[in-house]
Amino acid sequence: MRTLIQNAHIVNENRQYDASVVIEDELIADILEDSTNIDKNAFDYIIDATGLYLLPGVIDDHVHFREPGLTYKADIESESRTAAAGGVTSFMDMPNTNPQTTTLQLLEQKFSLGAEKSRVNYSFYFGATNDNLNSVLQLDPTHVCGVKVFMGSSTGNMLMDNEQSLRTLFQQSPLLIMAHCEDTAIIRQNIESFKKRYKGQNDFPVRYHSRIRNTAACYASSSKAVMLAKETGARLHIAHISTADELSLFEPGPVENKRITAEAVIAHLVFTTNDYDHLGARIKCNPSVKTNDDRNALRQALNDSIIDVVATDHAPHLLKEKQGGALTAASGMPMVQFSLVTMLEMVDEGVLDIEKTVELMCHNPAKLFRIDRRGFIRKGYYADMVLVNPNHPWDVMKDRYYTKCGWTPMDEHHYKWKVERTIVNGKTAYCDGTIVDGVRGKALQFNP
Repeated sequence: MRTLIQNAHIVNENRQYDASVVIEDELIADILEDSTNIDKNAFDYIIDATGLYLLPGVIDDHVHFREPGLTYKADIESESRTAAAGGVTSFMDMPNTNPQTTTLQLLEQKFSLGAEKSRVNYSFYFGATNDNLNSVLQLDPTHVCGVKVFMGSSTGNMLMDNEQSLRTLFQQSPLLIMAHCEDTAIIRQNIESFKKRYKGQNDFPVRYHSRIRNTAACYASSSKAVMLAKETGARLHIAHISTADELSLFEPGPVENKRITAEAVIAHLVFTTNDYDHLGARIKCNPSVKTNDDRNALRQALNDSIIDVVATDHAPHLLKEKQGGALTAASGMPMVQFSLVTMLEMVDEGVLDIEKTVELMCHNPAKLFRIDRRGFIRKGYYADMVLVNPNHPWDVMKDRYYTKCGWTPMDEHHYKWKVERTIVNGKTAYCDGTIVDGVRGKALQFNP
C-alpha cells in the first residue's frame, strides 16, 4: 500500500521544513521537499497535512501497563490505545506486574501478550533480583530493551539489596541497566521520624510524601548507581530524576556519547509540591514531586542535554486506590496520552523549543536504546509518525481519554495542541478521536 502525507510541516533532526512523505507498506519510501510534480494517482491513500506538524512517533521508555495480574486497572490493550491517542508509537513496559517479570518464561509471555494486544510498538524490561543473574546473562540484546533494577523501596523480591549481587549485575549485564533510585533506609528513617512527631498516627497528609521520599533519598541512591557504573563500565540509565541535586551526577552532551544517562518524566516537569493543595494524592508518585526550584532545574537540564530523554512513568491506579495520605495512597498516575501535548505546551511557554522536544521524546530514546529504524523521519525507517495541530484548543474530559483506570491528573486541563493522527508502521492507529481497530504494533528490535 502506498500512502502520501502531503503538505506537512516536518520537525526532525533539528530542522523544520515543509515536505510530503511517501509511505510504502511499513516504511518511509521518500521525503519530498519539492512536491510540485507528485503523481497523486500513484497512491492508495492521501493524507492532507496542511496546517499540521509532522513529528516522529514518540518513544516512551518507561510505562506500567499492569499486565499480567493487575488488569482490573490497566492492560496492554487499553493502555496502548491510550498511547496511540497521545502520539506515542512505541513503549517499554516495566517488570513489576503480577507475577513479576523476573524469569525468561514470564518475559516471553509478556512479549506474546504484546503481539496479541498492543496497538503500538512494544518492548519489555526484565526485572533483576538478588538471585536471577543467570537469567540476565541469557537475555537477547536484540530482543529485550533493558534490565530494570529497583535500588530503592519496592515490593517483594524486586528490591536489589544485596551489594554483591548488585555489583555483579553491573559488571556482567549484557543490556542497558535502568535503575529506580531511592534509598530505602533514608525513607524508613523519615517515616519513623514522622511517626514519632505525630504519635498514634499511621498515615500523614499526602503533602508530606515529598518529605518522606526526599532529595537525600534520591541523591544517595542515584550517586551509588553512578559510582557503580563508573567502576564497572555498565551502561546505566537512571529513571525519573526528580531533584536539582541529582543533576550534578550527569554530564552534558550527545546521548550517543554517554554510558550514564538520565530520564525525566512529565510529572516532575509539570507538578510541584504546591500542587498537592488542589490535586492531593492524584499527583503522588515515586519518586515524589519536588519543589518549584527542582522543577525549574530539571527543565533547564533538558536544554543543557544533561537529561537525555523524557518519558511518562505511566502508572494507572483506580481512584479508590489513590485515597489516603503519604503512606497509604497508591503512587503513580496515568500520563501517556498527555506527554506530547504537555511538552508542546512547554514549547509555547518558552521552556524549550520544538526541535529539542522531538530530540528528547523521539530521537534520543531511539539512540539510547539503539532501536532499529525508529525515532526519526528518514527514508528506509519504519513509518511511525504523529500529526499534531498547533491550534486546535480542547479540554481534557472523561470522554476524551482512554486509560482503563478512568481518570488523569490532567482532567479539565485546557490544551492548544492536539494530536490529530498517529501512524504506526505505516498504518493509522488513531485519528481525530477514534482508535482504529485492527492495527497492531511490532516488537522493537535493537542494534547492540
